[in-house]
Amino acid sequence: MGFAAVTGVISEATRTRDLIAQVGRSLFDRGLTPGSSGNISVRLSDGSMLMTPTGASLGRLDPARLSHLDARCNHLSGDKPTKEAFLHSCMYCRRKDAGAVVHLHSTHAVAVSMLAGVDAADVLPPLTAYYVMRVGRLPLIPYHAPGDRDLALAVDAQAERNHAVLLANHGPVVAGASLLDAQYAMEELEETARLFLLLGDRLIRPLTPDQADALRGP
Repeated sequence: MGFAAVTGVISEATRTRDLIAQVGRSLFDRGLTPGSSGNISVRLSDGSMLMTPTGASLGRLDPARLSHLDARCNHLSGDKPTKEAFLHSCMYCRRKDAGAVVHLHSTHAVAVSMLAGVDAADVLPPLTAYYVMRVGRLPLIPYHAPGDRDLALAVDAQAERNHAVLLANHGPVVAGASLLDAQYAMEELEETARLFLLLGDRLIRPLTPDQADALRGP
């Protein structure tokens, strides 16, 4: 491998590490995931992943200490990865277009995940065009304890058809082509969950099925 290729890989990793820390701080500062909850990963061009470590606050990430894993989720370097690394791996395995995954414990989305009587195939109604375009459909994954490997099977079953899922009594997981795409989709999901809860039992006028399908595309 030539010098240019080597420096290209290094510069990609360095830029990605800094971006993960910036996005994590932004999400934390706006109250979108409390304490040491939530995790972020980005898939590099060689197929390996940079991921936030276990027990780390997204508001205080050290770019140099991010976990580096290979495509099979083997730990290569950095701090020990989050125990929820398998959630990210499932998304990358099923979605070849995914370049990043964000998992948060955002308040309104978690609240919706605890409601009885929601449509498990698509938890939130299509309230806005941007929600439909950035999130699409949002299946509810039945409750599993954090770190339970059976959760991986449940997410894996949905990941090929959906780039966002909601874990019951836990929080959302969103994949995107880039970290910013995943971040923006996650923010749209949380805002739509907030709107849904604000509307409560009022009669609502969501987008029609035809309107929503036109935004989702083929």
